Amino acid sequence: MDETNRLNFHLPNLSDATTVGRIVYAPVLSPVASCSAETDDARCSGATYVQYSNDEITPSKPVGGETPTSNSSSDGDLAKPDNNIDQPHRPTTLAQPNPSSQFPDGGLDAWLVTLGCWCVFFISWGPIYTLGIFQAYYHHTLLLGSPSSSPSALACIASTALFTMYAGGLLFGKLFDRHGPRWLLLVGAALHVYGWMMASFATRYYHLFLSQAVCSPLGASCMYYACAGCITTWFWRRRATAFGIAATGAPVGGVVMAGLFVGLVPRVGYPWTMRIIGFLMLGVVVLVNLTVKSRVEHSPRPFRAGEYLEPFRDPAFCLVAGGMAVFVVGLFLPLSFLVLQARSRGLSIALSQYLVLIMNAAGIPGRILATYLAPKLGTFNLTVLTTLLCSLVTLTLWLPRTNHPHTTSIVFAILYGFSASAYVALAPMLVAQISSIRQMGVRSGVLFFVVGVAALIGVPVGGRLLERGEDGWMVMQAFAGGCMGVAAGVLVVAREVALGGRVRRV
Repeated sequence: MDETNRLNFHLPNLSDATTVGRIVYAPVLSPVASCSAETDDARCSGATYVQYSNDEITPSKPVGGETPTSNSSSDGDLAKPDNNIDQPHRPTTLAQPNPSSQFPDGGLDAWLVTLGCWCVFFISWGPIYTLGIFQAYYHHTLLLGSPSSSPSALACIASTALFTMYAGGLLFGKLFDRHGPRWLLLVGAALHVYGWMMASFATRYYHLFLSQAVCSPLGASCMYYACAGCITTWFWRRRATAFGIAATGAPVGGVVMAGLFVGLVPRVGYPWTMRIIGFLMLGVVVLVNLTVKSRVEHSPRPFRAGEYLEPFRDPAFCLVAGGMAVFVVGLFLPLSFLVLQARSRGLSIALSQYLVLIMNAAGIPGRILATYLAPKLGTFNLTVLTTLLCSLVTLTLWLPRTNHPHTTSIVFAILYGFSASAYVALAPMLVAQISSIRQMGVRSGVLFFVVGVAALIGVPVGGRLLERGEDGWMVMQAFAGGCMGVAAGVLVVAREVALGGRVRRV
């Protein structure tokens, strides 16, 4: 059998590939799909086109369509195997996607799924982005006078919640591939609402920890990864657009949750404020369970623990995961301590709390613009720029003590909310940029687990730095900005490793 007959190119269909000279435009998975080695071919047939040179196509099982052969191929260079076919492919730049008949790519059901996913972002990540308000209230009011009211102790609630949200993908992504979204949505909704309601009865530290760091985030993680998987089964050409729309639910949720908490606590008290938000979540999760569904059949498949170690054999993946982990160590420090820091500089309670609303509101255009610019400027390039911007904003606006703390704090909240939200929108695309389609499920789960561990470490470290005395704030702020600056450097190296030193728009 000749060489080309032994190759199975990683394309949905030869008619979907475009060959220009020695460049092949082939579809790969879009930002947050939940594909894995066992995922159905129909689900993994790709959404975003990435440019490959012909000697970089990964031999693998074809995703739909027939395998090209040397006798029947009319695709020129596409049918010519390279002598070094064992080297992994290196994606180089995003190009325009091409619609596929395998995906509805619109219609009532598809957009209802998008609406349901938006709702999940609203109630899952929205509370995460308002952790600073809750920590300030616990520190100054609910747990005042208790040893557990220290910044480092309260930071453990935030960091554990972040770890639970991120690390859940390692398990829930696999459960989605095998059983679909229904039970994940039902169980997740019950846990999330129950945990939030139980927080309304909290009077001690461990009450808050169990409800807001374990139970509620666990349920939110269930729903989040189920929805992220579902949306990929309905869209191909518009998948990035659909996910970008859904992702705006997170900053909107942060604005609404922060606004409700700030507005209701002085009127009805903390317990009923939490219950009112809990009832709002209950109504939202009902809508989620009525609208979100998968378009493909799911069936149980064998589980291989070793597949979670395979991504670490790829140097580019290790560098991307390391860069994102270092960035996340610093990323959530402003989100967690912004209110306390503003209070320490003399801002009023009301303005300090409204800084969180301003930061979340600035994140809405940040996410939309990042999704729009990534195919034009390159995902790696734009991620490095936003990472540097986060570092510079932190070191130049949050760190220095100025004579105008009110103005400086507001400007910082706007710029940091915009740049940090853009990074969060771009980060999942980096995995797609360096991975083949059928690696995405496992690689995404491993990546978010690593990021979760970093979040588990970063916020408590920041809390401990605050307890150093008068210079604690400056040390913590410098630590946050420095971590984000180092992350930008690591991502530059990752880009060079992924491209082999070539200059491309990627």
